[in-house]
Amino acid sequence: MDFTISKDTAFPTVTLKLRKGEQIQIERGSMIAHNGQVTLEGHMNSNGKKGFGGVLSALGRSVTSGEGFFITTATGNTDDGELLIAPANPGAIRELRTDESHQWRLNTSAYLASDEGTNYKMIRQKLGSAVFGGTGGLFVMETQGSGTFLVSGYADIMSVELQGNDEYVVDNSNVVAWSQSLDYNIEVGSGTFGFKTGEGLVNHFKGIGTVLIQTRSIEGLVNLLMPFLPDRSNDN
Repeated sequence: MDFTISKDTAFPTVTLKLRKGEQIQIERGSMIAHNGQVTLEGHMNSNGKKGFGGVLSALGRSVTSGEGFFITTATGNTDDGELLIAPANPGAIRELRTDESHQWRLNTSAYLASDEGTNYKMIRQKLGSAVFGGTGGLFVMETQGSGTFLVSGYADIMSVELQGNDEYVVDNSNVVAWSQSLDYNIEVGSGTFGFKTGEGLVNHFKGIGTVLIQTRSIEGLVNLLMPFLPDRSNDN
């Protein structure tokens, strides 16, 4: 994947260069613009299944794991295709490399794009209570293949390297991605538990690998704005 992430801005964009026939999968709705030499095709997220079975697969993945019913594939029509994309959330964008020696797990809201050498599957998280978490829910994305993934986070993204000696605890709504080599578990981290925000869920990471953490959470922003939003429960 040939790309450039804009710098020195709180709202970065990605410029993708596509050769003729090259395909890149992007988050649905992330396209800003292209130079007319790129074809965008939305199709069911059916994991390769066709017909009615494909519809059921796409619907099942959407309902159970939080994946979109549709995904978008960008294809270069010439050797000078150019495509601009950006995530829905304001914040940082990071590159993740995958190969036989290193794969990642992503919270589903972090995914932005991936090249044709990669794939992913959805896996169930270890704690059933994770359904209340603000990102990832019951499922997370597990990368496969060799290539590049682009992920995004709200505000900045910081990287924590674990060397196998200590445990690292991160609020569930702040986790962006982590190495598959890490052991992790999700637990209720406090005596209070917010059903709307997932407050109280924390991820415990152990082992050798990397954890990417977004420095703000969408849930925190929602809680901040909630007192200022009109109460529509009294509307007739």
